[in-house]
Amino acid sequence: MEGTLVVESKFNSRIYQLKWVRKLNLEKAVLASIVGIALLLGAMAVSSLDNPLYHSKKQLLIGFEIHLPKIAARIPTFISYSLQLLVMYLAGYFFFYINSRWLVPVVLKEQGLFHYILSSASVIGVFYPLWGQLLAGLPFSKILGGVFSANPFVAENAFGAALVLAMSLPILLAINWARQNSLITALKHEKSVAELDLLKQQLNPHFFFNTLNNLYALSLTRSDQTPDSILQLSELMRYVVYKASEPLVCVKDEVKYLNDYLQLQKIRLRKSLDLQFEAKIGDRNLLIPPLLLIVFIENAFKHGVENAEGPTFLHISLKSDGHSLNFNCKNSYEPISNSHAGIGLINLRKRLQLLYPGKHRIVTSAEHDIFVANLEIDLQ
Repeated sequence: MEGTLVVESKFNSRIYQLKWVRKLNLEKAVLASIVGIALLLGAMAVSSLDNPLYHSKKQLLIGFEIHLPKIAARIPTFISYSLQLLVMYLAGYFFFYINSRWLVPVVLKEQGLFHYILSSASVIGVFYPLWGQLLAGLPFSKILGGVFSANPFVAENAFGAALVLAMSLPILLAINWARQNSLITALKHEKSVAELDLLKQQLNPHFFFNTLNNLYALSLTRSDQTPDSILQLSELMRYVVYKASEPLVCVKDEVKYLNDYLQLQKIRLRKSLDLQFEAKIGDRNLLIPPLLLIVFIENAFKHGVENAEGPTFLHISLKSDGHSLNFNCKNSYEPISNSHAGIGLINLRKRLQLLYPGKHRIVTSAEHDIFVANLEIDLQ
C-alpha cells in the first residue's frame, strides 16, 4: 500500500508541476472549447457564403467546409460571425457557470435536492428572457433565418437553459466526487505516513533502552567481550538510526541486523542458550520495512529466555520465496503474573495494519512453557 501511494503521489506531483495543468479546470476547459467552436463555426459560416448549397436569400446554412482564401478575403466578416457565435454559446456557459459555482457546490451540497430544484427554476426564470432578448437581437441570428424568437419569453429559451443545467449536473457531481475521493486518499496517505513516523519514533527509544541495559550488564561483569560488544552495539544503533528512516530495506541487511543482535544478547546472558537462526531467502535483495522482526526477538528475550529458570532455547526461522514472508519465533517461556508485552508488539501490529492491511497474519500461542509467534506477510 505504502509503495503504491508513494508512486501515485510522485506521478501526481510531476503532472501538477506543469503550469498549464495547474491552471486548467473544468470551467476554463469549457470556455476554451466554446471559443474554439465559435472560431471553427465562424470559419465554416464564411466559407458557406455565396455557395448555393448553403446560402440563399432567406437564410445561411453552415456547411461542413473551410475555404481559407474566402476567409482571408472576408476577415471582418469572419471576426463578426465568430464573436456573435461566441455570444450564443456564452449564454449556455452562463448557466453552466452558475451551476458549477453556486447551485451544485452550495445549494445542492448544503441544502439538498429540493432547494436545488427551486433555485435552478429561479435562475432560469430570471435570466432566460434576458439572454433570449440579447440573442434574438444579434444580426447573425437573422442571417441564420431567425434561430432565436423575437419573443424573449418563448418556452424554448427556458428549455435550453434547463437542458444546460440538467446535462452539466452529472458531470459536476462526478468531478466533485473525484475531488473528494482524491482528497480523502491524500489525507489517508498523510495520516499513514504520520502514524508510521510516530511508531518509529516510539520504537527507536524502546530499542535504545534495551541495548543500554545490555551494555550495563556487560560492564558490571568486567567482561573481556565488552569492547567487542560496544562495537557491535554501535553497528546496531547505526542501523536503527539510518535504516529505520527508510521505508524499505533489503532483507539481507535485516537478517544481518538480527544476527548481530542475537550475538550481543548471547554474550550478555549468563545462562546456556540453545540459539538457532535459520534464514532461507530466495531473493536476498527483497525489500521489506525495517525493524519489523526484531520485536518478536526482543520479546522472546525479555519475557521468555531471561525469566526461564531451566534450560532455555530460542529457535528462529525466516523464509521467503519473493511473494510472501514467513517468520517463526519459538522460545522457552515461564508465565509471570502482571506481565505485559510492552509497546513493541503493539506498535508492530499497528505498523503492519498500515503497511499490509489485509495482507498479514500474526499468531501467538503459549503452551507447555513454550511461546510461539508466527508472522505471515503477503508481499504482492
